[in-house]
Amino acid sequence: MHRINALCAFLALSGAAVAPAAQAPITGSRPAAPQPFEISALAAFDSPWALAFLPDGRMLVTEKAGRMLLLSADGKQRVAIGGIPEVDSSGQGALGEVVAHPDFAANRLVYFSYSAPGSPNGVVLARGKLIGNLKGARLDEVTTIYKAHPLVSGGHYAGRIAFAPDGHLFFSLGERQKFTPAQELDGVLGKVVRLTADGKPAPGNPLAAKGGDPAIWSYGHRNPLGLAFDLKGRLWDAEMGPKGGDEVNLILPARNYGWPIVSNGSHYDGRDIPDHPTKAEYEAPKVSWNPAISPSSLLIYSGKLFPNWHGKALIGALSGEALILVDLGGGGAQEEARYAMGKRIRAVDQGPDGAVYLLEDKEGGRLLKLTPK
Repeated sequence: MHRINALCAFLALSGAAVAPAAQAPITGSRPAAPQPFEISALAAFDSPWALAFLPDGRMLVTEKAGRMLLLSADGKQRVAIGGIPEVDSSGQGALGEVVAHPDFAANRLVYFSYSAPGSPNGVVLARGKLIGNLKGARLDEVTTIYKAHPLVSGGHYAGRIAFAPDGHLFFSLGERQKFTPAQELDGVLGKVVRLTADGKPAPGNPLAAKGGDPAIWSYGHRNPLGLAFDLKGRLWDAEMGPKGGDEVNLILPARNYGWPIVSNGSHYDGRDIPDHPTKAEYEAPKVSWNPAISPSSLLIYSGKLFPNWHGKALIGALSGEALILVDLGGGGAQEEARYAMGKRIRAVDQGPDGAVYLLEDKEGGRLLKLTPK
């Protein structure tokens, strides 16, 4: 495998290293802001993980243990969807992300990620065609279209999915708590990859011609659990750091985000990690948090119900038990408000009507609908 020092030299020779980045704003404990929304609880689940809307307002919800549900637009009716593969839900494993294809109305395709059974194992990207309705639904023609490699043991699966405006599919992969794979270009752990809609490495990916895995778009990530495009077509991630050092990153091709060489946090055993400004060749986060908030998800709000949120990021926080509003600015970013929710927030999404929907974490986690006061 390519080792870290060799990678640094390679980047310097290839011109992929970037100019020194400004110190990312570090947000510590922040007072909760007044909530500009009413909260309605629509349903409850067993450790829900992800949420996606269909064009008609119905919802798809995944649960950690391996169940995918189809819900009515008001959340009052549900049916378990058949055809879901077996999931390894031990530890941090889960039936994870779910996303409808941008042209779902025509092709009925649903994309989802899950931690596959086996030891060692990896996260899998799959898709199937949604058949049926609230009286009975299943995914037909379920196909694995991409697998993380190498296979290892550990957590940090990530597995978030985002479709680009041009139709490419971006997929986030954690480093499985193994640290150095994030810096190794012959695998995709600790990477964001760019794929075709069929799961093949997209032509023109930036490191393919330089000896890297042909799918890699960016690397040096720890556990990117939020992935979304903003209204300008820029890709962002929300990423769990170590002890402190949670991040919001602007994801750019061929950039190295530094894990585990640099971080604005520290190891859990107290050992220091050099901060981003000490090594200018690594892309610094636009926002980082210490103490940690444990970001679980990322939405770029595009609706009209909350005009002050338009074009800004909403981040679900697990340990922070909050919904966090981040102004993405013209290239920088900063936390604008923190709304205390009193529960761990696992997922955040936007409905067709512009309302914001949250999933609480753990058993009994509720589906919440936020509408303006």
